[in-house]
Amino acid sequence: MSEMPSRVELRPLTLSDQDEFCSLVQASAELHHPWMQLPATAEDFKAWMRRFDDGLNLGFLIRVRETGATAGTVNINSIIRGRYQGASLGYAAFAPSAGQGYMTEGLTLALQHAFTDLRLHRLEANIQPGNKASLAVAQRLGFRYEGLSPAYLYIDGAWRDHERWSITAPNPWEPDPSLPKV
Repeated sequence: MSEMPSRVELRPLTLSDQDEFCSLVQASAELHHPWMQLPATAEDFKAWMRRFDDGLNLGFLIRVRETGATAGTVNINSIIRGRYQGASLGYAAFAPSAGQGYMTEGLTLALQHAFTDLRLHRLEANIQPGNKASLAVAQRLGFRYEGLSPAYLYIDGAWRDHERWSITAPNPWEPDPSLPKV
C-alpha cells in the first residue's frame, strides 16, 4: 500500500514572511491565548527572527500545497549536539486553517526532518496542561508523557506549568526491548 502524499509542505521561515505571519498571528490571537505569544508586529517579528541566526533554532512554515496558504508554524528550538542530540519543538496552528489536520501532517514532516536531516535523537514538546488541541497533536504523533514541569515558561504575564512530552528517533541498530534477549 502506498502512502498518500502530504497535503502540506515545510518551508523555512524568512524575513520576507513578516507581513503574512503577523497578519495570521493577529487573526489567531484568540486561538493562541493564553498558550503562546508569537510576534504580531513587524518590529517584534524582526526581533524574533534573530533567534534563528545561530542555527541552534530553526523556524518553518507549514503551507497547504493546494492553495499555498500558511496553516501553521513549527520551530525546532535549542538544538543540543554531543551526547544529547536533541531539541525542543514549538508549534502553532493559524486560525484560518485550524482543525483540518494540517498541523499533524506538518509536524510529521518536521519530525522526519529533525530525525533524518538533522540526525537528532530526541525532541521534546512542552505544553500547558489546558491546551487540549496541542496535547492531542503530540499524542497523535506518538510523543510520550514524561511529567509536569511547574512554572516552566513565562507566557502571558505569568510562569506557566507545562507537561513534558518527548519522542525519540527510531534507531534500527538498537535492539527492540520487547524481544527476548539472546
